[in-house]
Amino acid sequence: MEALRQAIEHHNHRYYNLDDPEVTDAEYDRLMRELEALEREHPELARDESPTRRVAGTAAARFQQVPHRQPMLSLGNVFDDQELTEFDERVRKLLGKDLSRAPGDASPSVHYMAEPKLDGLAVELVYENGKFVQGSTRGDGSVGEDVTGNLRTVRNVPLVLKAGGPAPLPARLEVRGEVFIRKADFAKMNERREEAGEPLFVNPRNAAAGSLRQLDPRETASRPLSVFLYEVGEWVAPPFATHAAKLAQLAAWGLPINPQNLEVDGLEGIRAEYQRLMADRHALPYEIDGMVIKVDGEDARRRLGQVSKSPRWATAYKFPPEEAETVVERIDIQVGRTGALTPVAILRPVHVGGVTVSNATLHNEDMVKKKDVQVGDHVFVRRAGDVIPEIVKVILSKRSEDARAFVFPTACPRCGAQVMRDGDGGAVIRCTNLSCPAQAEAHLRHFASRTAMDIEGLGEKMCEHLVGTGLVKNVADLYALDLAALTALERMGEKSAENLLAGIERSKTTTLRRFLHALGIRHVGDSTAKTLADHFRDIHALFSASVEDLSRVKDVGEEMASAIHAFFSEPRNRETIGLLLSHGVTPEAPAKVEGTALRGKTVVLTGTMTRLTREQAKEEVERRGGKVSGSVSKKTDFVVAGEDAGSKLKKATELGVKILEEEAFLALLGQDGSSSP
Repeated sequence: MEALRQAIEHHNHRYYNLDDPEVTDAEYDRLMRELEALEREHPELARDESPTRRVAGTAAARFQQVPHRQPMLSLGNVFDDQELTEFDERVRKLLGKDLSRAPGDASPSVHYMAEPKLDGLAVELVYENGKFVQGSTRGDGSVGEDVTGNLRTVRNVPLVLKAGGPAPLPARLEVRGEVFIRKADFAKMNERREEAGEPLFVNPRNAAAGSLRQLDPRETASRPLSVFLYEVGEWVAPPFATHAAKLAQLAAWGLPINPQNLEVDGLEGIRAEYQRLMADRHALPYEIDGMVIKVDGEDARRRLGQVSKSPRWATAYKFPPEEAETVVERIDIQVGRTGALTPVAILRPVHVGGVTVSNATLHNEDMVKKKDVQVGDHVFVRRAGDVIPEIVKVILSKRSEDARAFVFPTACPRCGAQVMRDGDGGAVIRCTNLSCPAQAEAHLRHFASRTAMDIEGLGEKMCEHLVGTGLVKNVADLYALDLAALTALERMGEKSAENLLAGIERSKTTTLRRFLHALGIRHVGDSTAKTLADHFRDIHALFSASVEDLSRVKDVGEEMASAIHAFFSEPRNRETIGLLLSHGVTPEAPAKVEGTALRGKTVVLTGTMTRLTREQAKEEVERRGGKVSGSVSKKTDFVVAGEDAGSKLKKATELGVKILEEEAFLALLGQDGSSSP
C-alpha cells in the first residue's frame, strides 16, 4: 500500500508539475483502483494523507472567512517596454546606493526572477509541522474564503510535505500560488459536459475559480484542478539570500513549483525571456496572460517594501491584448442603478484571449458615434486579461448595405421616461425617472450584495421579481415584506420565503460602513464608505455635513464631496434612510476597544449563534484587537462554540483549547464596558 501511494504521488508530480507523464491514464487509474481496494480490505492501514482521500466532508452552507496573517498583495502592471524600463529604473534608484558598481558602470543591473503569469485563482495553503491544515482564496488580500476541503481534492497539492533541502520543515508555513485548469483538461471537461447536455464552461480561469468555490468538495474533486506555488506568507525561515533559493527549498519539500520560472539579469534578460515566453505561450499546457518579474534578492525586497497594495519589488508585464474579428448582431441599452444608459454591442460569439466574448460595452452615445459602430458591422474586438472586452475598430471595407446606424433612444427602454444628458457637456445620458424599475433592480442588487447589506437569497432574479411585481419600489420596502406577500409570488415556496425573510432580518444589524456602501452614493465604494464611517460615526452627521466638511475627509475630493452632499440633501434619500431606520436597521460604527481580554488573541468561531451572526462576531473580535481564524490549532486561544458545532469543537477538545459557549463569549465581549449587538 505504501509503495502504491508513493507511485501514485510520483505520477501526480510527473503529470501536474512536470507535464511529463510516465504512464497512460488507464495505468494511473489501475494503480488508484488497486490502492482503493486494498484500503477497503485493510482500513486499519489507510491514511488520511492517502491520494485516495482527496475528498473531505461536505462543506458548510457558507464559506468561513480566513484572515491572512500577511496580506496577499496584488501586482502592478506594465504594458510596454517604456513602462518596463521605468519599473527597472525605480528599482535601481531605490537600491542604487547599496548596489556594488563595476568600474565605470553607472547603472548596475538587478537580478530578477521571471515567472509565467498564470490565469487562475490565487490561494494560500497553510502547513503545520509538514501537514496541510488550511487553504483559502486571496479574497480582498486581507481576508479570504476557507476552501480547505476543496483544496485537498487538488491532485498536486501535497497533504504532507517531505523533508529535503537545506532547511528543516517549519512549524508553520504559509505558501501562496495559483489554482488553474490545464488546456487539455479543460477541453476534456467540456466534452463530457456537452455529452451530458450540460452548459459548457466559457474559459479555464472561470472554470477553475468556480470549481474551487463549490460548496461540496466532491464536486470540486470531479474538476481537473492544478496549482503552482510561487511565494510565501508568514514563515520563520532561514535567511535565504534569493527568491530562487526559497523556491528551490519549497520544491525540495514536494510543493509544486512552475518549471518555467527562470532567473534573468537586468533589463536585457527580462526582454529576452518575455519574447521567448510570448512566442511559446500557446504551446504551454495552461493559459498565461503575461510574465511576472520579481527582484530575486530577498534583502533587496525587504528594503524596497510596498506601496498601497502592491510590492515595489515585483510587477506583471502583460502580453499585448489579443484581438479577433466578429460581427455586431445588435446593440442593446442597459440601465444602471444611477439611471445611466449604457449601449452594449451584442456580438457573434468569438474566442478572444482565452475567453468566449459575446458582448462588448460601447460606454456611451459619443463612443458609438466616434467609432462609427453599426449593427451588422464586422469589427475587431479586443480583450486583455480581465479587462472588459472592447471594440477596437470597425472594418469599413466589409460594411454591407444592410448595416444600420444605431439611434440612441430618447426615452428609457425600461420605463419610457424621458432621458437627459448630464450637464456641462457630460457624456452620460440618464433616465430621469427615479422609480424606473431597471434602476430599482440594479440598486436593490447592490444594496443586498455581500460587501453591502449581505442579504442571502436576494439575487438577480429575485430582485427582478420583487420590483416587477411592485412589492419593492425602493430598498426600504424590503423590510416591510412578510411571508404572505412572498409566498404569493410565482414559484416562491414557503421555505425559500422564510429563508429570505431571515436574511433580511439579519441584515438589520450592520455597520455604518456597510450601510453607507449599500446606499449607492455616486463615487462612494466600500473603501470610501469606511473612511466616512470612521470620520462621521453617525448617519445623521452626514445630513448636515457641508461640501467643505466632506472635502476635509481623507481621500474625499471636491467632486466626490459634492456628490455625497447632493445625496444627503435630497429629501427622498433622507426619507428612504428614515424608513430603513424605522424598520430597525441599525448601522453602527464600532470603535476599536483598547485593553481587552481579546487583544492579540486568535479566535475560531464554529456552529450557529443565536444573538450574533458570524460576521458580527468576527467584527466584535477584530475591533477588540483579536483575529478570527478558520481552523483550530495549538495556537488558537479560544473556540467559540454555537449550536451544532462540529469538527472544530472536537479538535479543540483534543488539543485542550479553551472553549467558550455563546453566553460566555458575549460576557467576554462585555468586559470592556461596550455592548455587543
